[in-house]
This record gives sequence, C-alpha cells and structure tokens, in this order.
Amino acid sequence: MEKTLVILKPSCVQRALMGEVISRFEKKGLRLAGMKMMQLTDTILNEHYAHLKERPFFQRVKDSMQICPVIIQCWEGIDAAKVVRSLIGVTNGREALPGTIRGDFSVSAQENIVHASDSAESAKIELKRFFTDNEIFDYKLSTYAHLYACDEI
Repeated sequence: MEKTLVILKPSCVQRALMGEVISRFEKKGLRLAGMKMMQLTDTILNEHYAHLKERPFFQRVKDSMQICPVIIQCWEGIDAAKVVRSLIGVTNGREALPGTIRGDFSVSAQENIVHASDSAESAKIELKRFFTDNEIFDYKLSTYAHLYACDEI
C-alpha cells in the first residue's frame, strides 16, 4: 500500500474543520497510519517549500503556515497520493470543484485548508521530513475486504 502526506493547514485548524476533512479521507477508504499536531518552524518550512523560495509569495506562505499548529497525517491506500489529490481538488479553492475539500471549504489559493503530496515519490520525501519511523503505524483494517478486490491487496 502506498503512503502519502497530508497537512491540515492553519486555515483548517482555525475554522474547526479538522474532523470534517479527516472523515472525508476515512469515508473514501484510506487508512490513517500516523497523525500529530505540530508548530511548523522556519527551518522545516524553508525545506518543505524550497521550490517556492524565489517566488514573491514565499514569505507569505511561511507566515500563513505558522499562524497556529497544523495537523500532520500519513494516509495509506492503493494509489494514495493520487486518491488524496483527487479528494482535495485544485490548489485555488475558487476553482476547485464542489465536492472536493477545497471546493467545499476554500475560496483562496493560499488559505486552502490542506496540503497533500503531489506524487508517491514526493510523499516518501515529505513523510520523512515530518515523521520518524516509529510514528507511522502498520495495522490491518477489517474493512479491507469491502474496500478492495481480493487481487488488489
């Protein structure tokens, strides 16, 4: 099973949407493998958003991500990164389709409720950035037989 990173951003925490967002991933059939609350630092944000360093909004993004603690999660399932990206919708909440997390709860490109790894490859890097090995758990859901065909798991 593939693992992917999800961060419930300060816009999610401040608006008390954490349970609603988590339930969307659970209802889809993903398995929560790890979760913790943390206050992000400049150091970790500089690493995490290094690809945005030269963009004019880089500092604004970092400031936004430090307003309050965030919820860091590891979700698991077949094609987990792709499934999560589909559930959250496009970056700009104004353009995200209704029914997606951003489409239902966001009207901003920045204050868009959630960050998610954009691929299985980036998920591996991002998960190592936020979790130690002993913070990600492996257990079987009793519902697997009702989520996947026998030859998928």
